Amino acid sequence: MKILITGGAGFIGSKLAEVLINRGYDITVLDNLLPQVHGDDPRNTSCTFKSLSGREKFIHGSVTNKADLQKALQHQDIVVHLAAETGTGQSMYAVERYTTVNISGTALLLDSIVNTKNKIKKVVVASSRAIYGEGKYFSKEYGIVYPGHRTKENMLKGDFEVKYKDSIALACLPTDEDSKIHPSSVYGITKQNQEQMVLTVCKSIGIAGTALRYQNVYGPGQSLSNPYTGILSIFSTLIRNHQPINIFEDGKESRDFVFVDDAVSATVKAIEDDKANGEVLNVGSGMLTDVLSVATQLCRCYDIQVPLEISGEFRTGDIRHNYASLEKIASLLNFKPAFNFEKGIALFTDWVKQQPIVESKYADSVSELKQLKLYH
Repeated sequence: MKILITGGAGFIGSKLAEVLINRGYDITVLDNLLPQVHGDDPRNTSCTFKSLSGREKFIHGSVTNKADLQKALQHQDIVVHLAAETGTGQSMYAVERYTTVNISGTALLLDSIVNTKNKIKKVVVASSRAIYGEGKYFSKEYGIVYPGHRTKENMLKGDFEVKYKDSIALACLPTDEDSKIHPSSVYGITKQNQEQMVLTVCKSIGIAGTALRYQNVYGPGQSLSNPYTGILSIFSTLIRNHQPINIFEDGKESRDFVFVDDAVSATVKAIEDDKANGEVLNVGSGMLTDVLSVATQLCRCYDIQVPLEISGEFRTGDIRHNYASLEKIASLLNFKPAFNFEKGIALFTDWVKQQPIVESKYADSVSELKQLKLYH
């Protein structure tokens, strides 16, 4: 079986390529080696590009280029579509770039599959927890609710919790695949669009489509120089440069951090198991970890103490809490995460210690948001 991985030189894609090759698949990687992720000299400095074994066919190209796509799709049986611009904050001002790559790139991929002779049997697309917005909550007054986006006015007053009508308190619940979809960022909107296009078009032409809603994936190989996404890598670079960490809001905002090996394992199951066909599936750890705990644990792992400054500042488009219900993927694909956060962060920081210390560009990314009034 021949599998095309778009974005296959990236964090998840490079590890997926290795696993699939070891399972006997013939792999083609299409990647544009974006400098923001891979650096200015990716062939020599990108750890994920260099981790490609040479046993896969590599095409340096873009999903926004029709000729590149048509070349990559030749003789393929399955497409794993990972190529995308990622990052909530940056998506709120790089709107055209995010929609061009994520939405138009996916449209061009599907157009190429529909309108050219090929053997494609299945498309697996990387979606995101960002499509849920604030996710699922329980209210004593109203039962299961899906709160809207937090208001700037409340957050400027230091009130960062989500609200629902006159409910006194809300309890965050694991968000299942049937939960309301209401993204709070351009990035989330593009991921929603991607998965809907894939599932709709694939069904219409009689091939399988699957959407995997990844939570916050982390682990060895994550870009340490990209200041726009990946809280563990951003914090790690600041700590290793002995710089203070600005903790947004009150530090109690939380995410579901899933180790990259678990994300890859779930993806392999979705490729190989027909029960994933036509489905949307959460991929996460099913556990919440707050941002202050992440920063504290990273300092402990590196044995470097830097000031953790809880600033009360916030970014437009960020959510308060979200974590995945894994009931569906466990039932359909027998997926269960093998790594808890403590085990995963130890493996991640052990890898980081072996990497050169890079300059943190995080302050520059925050300045961009401030200038555009997307950071308060």
